[in-house]
Amino acid sequence: MHLLNTYGDRNEAEKAESLLLGKKRLASERDATETIYNLFGEATWGNFYRLKMYGLEDLNLLLAKREQWLEKDLQSHQDIVKTLTIVAKKFNLDIPSHWL
Repeated sequence: MHLLNTYGDRNEAEKAESLLLGKKRLASERDATETIYNLFGEATWGNFYRLKMYGLEDLNLLLAKREQWLEKDLQSHQDIVKTLTIVAKKFNLDIPSHWL
């Protein structure tokens, strides 16, 4: 399991935890007067998508209209792929070829 995200609100953290598939755990820690909620889970593209992370929702929309891309769409795609490349290295994931 990996630390997937950190939340400042318990309800938001619990909602995010409920979206994950596979092993998951929500851990809290106090920092001065604030409580921070760390969400641990399996680092998969599906879990990141469900958590609305790394532009995966935008990528899904872009790929659905790939044949009508404008220059701004191409730039958005390139930016998302750059981010996903970093995420893939960090979590040892492969980027699906149809996303590229």
